[in-house]
Amino acid sequence: MKYIQIGDMKASQVVMGVMRINDAGKDPVAAVKAAYAGGINFFDNADIYGQGECETIFGKAFRDAGIKREEIYIQSKVGIRPGIAFDFSKKHIIEATEGSLKRLGVDYLDSLLLHRPDTLVQPEEVAEAFDELEKSGKVRYFGVSNQNPYQIELLKTAVKQPLLMNQLQFGIMHTGMVDQGIHVNMTDTPHSIDFDGGLLPYSRIHKMTIQAWSPFQYGFFEGVFVGNEKFPKLNKKLQELAEKYQVTPTGIAVAWISSHPAEMQTVIGTITPSRITEVCDASDVELTREEWYEVYLAAGNILP
Repeated sequence: MKYIQIGDMKASQVVMGVMRINDAGKDPVAAVKAAYAGGINFFDNADIYGQGECETIFGKAFRDAGIKREEIYIQSKVGIRPGIAFDFSKKHIIEATEGSLKRLGVDYLDSLLLHRPDTLVQPEEVAEAFDELEKSGKVRYFGVSNQNPYQIELLKTAVKQPLLMNQLQFGIMHTGMVDQGIHVNMTDTPHSIDFDGGLLPYSRIHKMTIQAWSPFQYGFFEGVFVGNEKFPKLNKKLQELAEKYQVTPTGIAVAWISSHPAEMQTVIGTITPSRITEVCDASDVELTREEWYEVYLAAGNILP
């Protein structure tokens, strides 16, 4: 397993996301055990996953798996209010965080992310909430999710703590952060449109770890691209590289992310032990520059 330095955390490159840990018929303890055995020490939660049920299940699962709290990093996200929209008020951030801690059965979070952007955000309120949570020992590190550089800079006008992570959709079939950087000042393709304000170089400059979510999806939750007959060229390339490195095509999809010099984390959503293991086995695979671009082009992307 490859590890990435985030603050004083030596965090696994692969992150286990718990959004589906409440799936009926699945064994959450077996999933957590497989992740931990494969080298995963970073677990991503959110207060809205299963309306909080997923945090409760995960909290019990890691204890039942015999894993000590200090052996893993637990992250959660707050800020989405079903039926309302988004809420980055001091009151909501603190109450939501305390709710997560209670459901997880822990005294502190290693990291807390603000989930989807709140256009009504008042940075001073966020700063007060972060200060209170840090001072009380309830949160060690802070970050954001799905935010662009100017939204982050707005928060920084008041927030004193470094924002260490940004969770963003990224993968072989969701390459917007890469595309616009390759097609700067071009009009040859929609790829040249800058949708995110240069998130990729911004994150590298400011030492923010990108946490890639839904790395195996195409579109917006339209389906998985690995093994999908809609993408024969891409899957042929993934299979070719999987055979070379003796891993699976899914593993190569993770290696494609981990081989980028931005040192991203990959958030996987599966809770099937065998799938977790195959992803962990591929974490150390380093694709060559040529292979990285071959996969990028096989996904249907073009170069100027």
